[in-house]
Order: sequence, then structure tokens, then C-alpha cells
Amino acid sequence: MKPDKTKKELSPKQREELLGVLQARFEKNPKRHAGLDWAKVSARLDANPEKLWSLGEMERTGGEPDVVGQDKKSGEFLFVDCSPQSPEARANLCYDREALDGRKKFPPKGCATELAEAIGVEMLDEEQYHALQQVGEFDTKRSSWLKTPADVRKLGGALFGDRRFGRVFIYHNGADSYYSGRGFRCWLRV
Repeated sequence: MKPDKTKKELSPKQREELLGVLQARFEKNPKRHAGLDWAKVSARLDANPEKLWSLGEMERTGGEPDVVGQDKKSGEFLFVDCSPQSPEARANLCYDREALDGRKKFPPKGCATELAEAIGVEMLDEEQYHALQQVGEFDTKRSSWLKTPADVRKLGGALFGDRRFGRVFIYHNGADSYYSGRGFRCWLRV
């Protein structure tokens, strides 16, 4: 299932396939969204078809999006990448455009912030990453770039996180660094 990137909408067949995948994942992982009902999630997805394209891109790039909560004020459901490891199709990227443009030797193929924007999602921040780690164990072998506060980024750094030794760690690196074992996780409100 490869969504049309120019239209940013799914064909009826792609929509049906994606909804089937999302429902199966939702039903298989009830601890991630205790007390939430798939029928209500499905109704929100039907009312927001433009969000399906972004969820399709999250799925296509290996994120395995699933519902991890609901905003009590807006009623929106929060979809987050729940793949066991940071998505490989989103690895080998430096943090942002400034870092990419400043890289003189061996520049990577792109940057995490621009790819997230292109697929219509947000990168997880430190707090969201810790919250995700409460519903499962993620990034035990890989790491994920995290949305970095402006004061850290201004100094040339960027944050990333992983889980090792039964604990969640948040680290820093130069924003222009990139590794095959580091991707990024994202989230979407629907």
C-alpha cells in the first residue's frame, strides 16, 4: 500500500486496507488504549479522511501507528508510532535542514523534521517519548530523534532517546549527525 504523495489522499482500496490494519493493531494491543472503543476511533477517522493519508505514510514508513490516548477536551484520538524499534525507513537522517545544509562531508539523504512535515505529523518530544514508553518497551536496539527545544538546538545539538537496561534514556548529539540505527517517531491527532 503506497499512498499517492501528490494528492495526499488514499484510494478506496488503500483506505480499506489501512483501516483493517489499524483496527487489527488496536484490537491486538488493548493496554495502549484502555477504555477506548474502536467504533469511536473509526468514526473520527471517517470524519477526517485527510488524516488517513498521514496515517498511511506513518504505516508505509514502518511506524505501526496505534491509538495511545484521547484528548479529553477536543475528543481527538492520539496516534503514535508503536513499532518496536524506530522506523528503519526514517533512519539515516540528520535532525533538521540547518544541520543538513551545514554538513560539508557525506551529507545524509535528508532530515527528520522535513520528513515529518511532509507526511503531516509531529515528532515526539521528550515528554511524549516517556509517555510512550509507559505503554510498552520501544527502541531497545535503535534510537529516535526527538523534537528538540530551541535553546538546545540553538547550541547545535538535538535530542534523541532509547530504552536500555530497563530504563529510558534521553541524550544529545550534534544535530548534523546521522546513524542507520536512529530514526524518529511521530504522532498525529485525529
